[in-house]
Amino acid sequence: MKGKISMVEIAEMSGVSIATVSRVLNHNGRFSSETERKVMNIVNKYGYKVNLNAKGLRTNKTQSIGVIVPDITNEFFAKIIRSIETSLLQKGYTVFVCDSNEDSSTEDKHISSLAAKDVDGIIYISTKSDVKQIYKDYKIPVVHIDRRPEHAGTLIISDNEMGGFLATEALIKDGCKDILMLSDKNYYSTTRNRYKGYVDAHKKYSLPLNEKNVIKTDVSYASSYDAIKKVIADGKKFDGIFCNNDMMALGALQALKDSGISVPEKCKVVGFDDITLSEICDPPITTIQQDTDMFGKKSVETLLNLIENNETKNKNDIYVIPVKLVKRTTA
Repeated sequence: MKGKISMVEIAEMSGVSIATVSRVLNHNGRFSSETERKVMNIVNKYGYKVNLNAKGLRTNKTQSIGVIVPDITNEFFAKIIRSIETSLLQKGYTVFVCDSNEDSSTEDKHISSLAAKDVDGIIYISTKSDVKQIYKDYKIPVVHIDRRPEHAGTLIISDNEMGGFLATEALIKDGCKDILMLSDKNYYSTTRNRYKGYVDAHKKYSLPLNEKNVIKTDVSYASSYDAIKKVIADGKKFDGIFCNNDMMALGALQALKDSGISVPEKCKVVGFDDITLSEICDPPITTIQQDTDMFGKKSVETLLNLIENNETKNKNDIYVIPVKLVKRTTA
C-alpha cells in the first residue's frame, strides 16, 4: 500500500477531516501538535507524497525557494545554507542553492533562472552595492542576509559593528597599542561596520588611530599571509591584528610564525566567524562568533511571512543577530 494512500484515507485513519489533513500537509492554517503528529505518522508510515504540481495549481505556489550565496566553499555561508535547508525542508519546500562566486553578473543569471523556475521567494547574500533594479524586474519576495546593499528591503544581519568593537577591545585589554586591521578590499557593509567597531574601540580606550594600520586585501588565507609578510618586511610596528574573517586570521597567524614572531607573546590575533579551523589550529584563534543557525531560521521565518502576505519586501525591516567573543589562545 506504500505510496498509494490518498488524503481521504489519511483523514479516516487519523480521525480528522480532509481539510485538516490538507492544512497539515501544506503547513497552512491552525491545527494542534497532536493532530499534526497523528497525520504525519500515517503519511510517513505509508510514504504519502504531496503532488507539488497539483498543489501549485491550487495555491499559485511552487513550494520552492532560491538561495544565492557568494561562496559556497566558505564555511560561514555553508552553515547558513544548512540551517536554511533544514528549516525549509521541514516545511515542505524544495531549495535551489546558487553560488555567485562573488560575481554580480553570475548573480544576475541566478536571479533570472530562479524567476523562471517560479520560486516562491529568494534568500540572498548579494555582491551588489545596490539592488533597486531587482525589485523593478521581478516581483519575488526577497530577504537579504549578511550584507546590506542599497534599496534592500528586508534585511537580516549580524551585529558586525559590535563584533568589530569586541575584537579590538579584546586586543586592547591584552595590552596591544598598535593594532592592524586586515580588511576586505571589497568593503561590503559587513566590513564597513566591523571597521566602525574597530574605530569605536580605539576611541573608547583613547588609543590613537592610525589609518595606515588598515590593510585592504582579498579575504583569503594566501592574500592575508602575503599582506602580513609585507608589513613585517617593511618594518612596520604592530602588536595586534584584527582580521575580517577567520581564514584571514589563519593566514596572518602563519605569516607571523614563519617570521619568528610568537603568538600571543609578541603579537595577538583575533578573527571573525568562528569557523572550525579557528578552534583546531595551533594556537587556537580568538574570534567573533556569528549565529549561523539563527541566520538560517530567521531568514526562513521572515521570507515565509512575506510570501504569506504577498509582499516582495517589508518596509525596510532590519533584524540584527547578536555576536559574541570566543576567547581562545591568540588574544
